[in-house]
Amino acid sequence: MRSPLRIAALERVLLGSLLVACAAQTAGAFGLEDVAKRAKQLAASAYADPRGGVPQWLLDLNYDQYRDIRFRPERALWRDRNLPFSVQFFHPGFFYDRAVSIHVVSRSGAVSPVPFSPDQFDYGRNEFESRVHQDLGYAGFRIHYPIKSTSYHDEVAAFLGASYFRAVGRDQVYGLSARGVAIDTALSSGEEFPWFREFWLVQPAPGGQELTLYALLDSPSASGAYRFVVAPGPQTRVDVEMRLFPRRTLGKLGIAPLTSMFLHGENGAGELADYRPEVHDSDGLLVSASSGEWLWRPLQNPRDLSVTSFELVSPRGFGLVQRDRAFDHYQDIEARPDLRPSVYVQPKGEWGAGRVELVEIPTRNDTNNNIVAYWVPRATASAQAPVSLSYSVFWYGDDRGWPPGGRSVATRQDGGTHPEARRLVVDFEGEALRRLPAEAVVEGVVTVIPSRSAGPGLPQPAELLEQQVIRNPVTGGWRLVLQVKSPDDDPVELRAFLRHGADAVTETWSYLLVP
Repeated sequence: MRSPLRIAALERVLLGSLLVACAAQTAGAFGLEDVAKRAKQLAASAYADPRGGVPQWLLDLNYDQYRDIRFRPERALWRDRNLPFSVQFFHPGFFYDRAVSIHVVSRSGAVSPVPFSPDQFDYGRNEFESRVHQDLGYAGFRIHYPIKSTSYHDEVAAFLGASYFRAVGRDQVYGLSARGVAIDTALSSGEEFPWFREFWLVQPAPGGQELTLYALLDSPSASGAYRFVVAPGPQTRVDVEMRLFPRRTLGKLGIAPLTSMFLHGENGAGELADYRPEVHDSDGLLVSASSGEWLWRPLQNPRDLSVTSFELVSPRGFGLVQRDRAFDHYQDIEARPDLRPSVYVQPKGEWGAGRVELVEIPTRNDTNNNIVAYWVPRATASAQAPVSLSYSVFWYGDDRGWPPGGRSVATRQDGGTHPEARRLVVDFEGEALRRLPAEAVVEGVVTVIPSRSAGPGLPQPAELLEQQVIRNPVTGGWRLVLQVKSPDDDPVELRAFLRHGADAVTETWSYLLVP
């Protein structure tokens, strides 16, 4: 068995050889294929755990101590070049226990490392800057761009921790995060968190509106090469091209994973005592099928771990969305969840058969990201079957084209008027719905799917006791009211949409009713 010192030495040799190779590259030659070659080489060797490079005393910092370490803006990458993009860096410590290597691909063609120095940081009230190693390295970086005015570079994206990255559109504040990949999420074997160990930032052209960067991913089970193109705007778009090389057959591969938080919403606060009417970074999962159907799944904070799958062939897109934009629904002056971005993943090309999987984890506070959504391909990923996919990730406040028709904007429930029944009130809104005359006959098409089918010795199926559709004269939308009874108190899967004549005029609302 190799000792930890031997593994660390081998890793330093490998990283040193990569740095030498990068120094010999030119901007015109360097690209995703170069990173993919390195990823393939990594996958052919045993994984070397990089932990241990960051001193323990830095990892023992508390939140306030770490937050007091700030990068000096005047030392930002490209700040002296009069370029539209600049980059600032994060210091290792606290949660961030691994340093990453960062390189620049210049316009002249040179590929060179970005050296770390404690002088780049203001340590605030901390008094340990003299203890920081001169070659410690960075934890990650953040990208700045004049997204609101030409006179100031706003932070528009950040890559920090494992394979996490996040971004904002022009009028949002940070909320949920994306990841490079998810491995074995919600499996009894435990989830694995790959990490981006190396980055290459391509110097943008003067006046450029996009920033290209490459990343090398690694983990015990896989390595990978990524190309990101960050395009800030009212909607910030991040184009992703990935090549994944498994070291083993993966139990579950999650593509384009999104991670968010949902504590409570209009569908119930449960036992939580909170002055805020709603607390969440996202309130629903949006899925677009190749058939043209749009599906909306309101999020919940379940009593037990909940994993829901939506089987599809070549999805058009999926995302975690913050639909509710009314401040008075949150009353949170500091966090401003009404300004958190929605994030929508749009595949490029055909992704084949698979499923969008939604994981909802019980939580008692809003500091935990308890919501995860990703695409799971039906084909198994293994050392003999690497994965190559492309997609775009949109960070935005609202988009009336997703979906194009009526949408569910609120889901509420109570005990109803029937014994042992639950009543659900679902509000739909949209321009097409508002244009319908008040006398229009709108029908609710409701499907009740019991968790188990009735049969000898099995529980009786759930029953739809009644439903009605009412026009909302205040919003111009339409309200679906239904009452459902589950004789054996089993969870009930519900689906519903509104129909006018022969036409579906809304997305499909999907909900797991837990009595």
